[in-house]
Amino acid sequence: MKLKVKTLDGKAVAGAKGELDVNDEIFGLDPRADILHRVVTWQLEKRRGTARAARERSDVARTGAKYGKQKGGGRARHGDRRAPIFIGGGKAHGPRKRDFNPSLNKKIRALGLRMALSSKAKTDTLIVVDSLDMKDAKTKALIGQFDKLGFGKSALFIDGEGVNDNFRKASANIVGVDVLPAIGANVYDILNHETLVLTRAAVEQLEARFNG
Repeated sequence: MKLKVKTLDGKAVAGAKGELDVNDEIFGLDPRADILHRVVTWQLEKRRGTARAARERSDVARTGAKYGKQKGGGRARHGDRRAPIFIGGGKAHGPRKRDFNPSLNKKIRALGLRMALSSKAKTDTLIVVDSLDMKDAKTKALIGQFDKLGFGKSALFIDGEGVNDNFRKASANIVGVDVLPAIGANVYDILNHETLVLTRAAVEQLEARFNG
């Protein structure tokens, strides 16, 4: 499969560098909704923190013996110090520990990422740019370049090993625009944005990631 390469201004790159051959095993698959759903669900579950538990009566290290007389003390007739009414006592019907740590086969995770990339390529919402290099970190200038590049309401930019610092600073305040290095590419963020923008370095990094 061949993809056309553009500049950040939306212009086509001239010459032999104007097209980029990509691996059909990564960008040419038929996406499956069940695989994508499994990977996205796994990602969102992994984000959840552990729900902390409260100590109940059986967890409090106090005596269960009756500590006072039944009558004559002038106070309530308590049986032990572990009751919820006392400071430090066990909580009645407290929250239980819930640990969200699902597992998913690595092959399914890799397949899901390849299908997410393929879904963007098949729906023409994948743009390949030569690089994200900018001389100055100017948000206004970058917005003008985005208008020429042409994408939807949201876009995910994926660069190579590291994101250009000026581009990262200039795009930080633009709503709907997110930037990631190639190592951070994931199914949820790709599907959660209308347009996916890859640099030439990002394509090379992703192909090396799967081929390696």
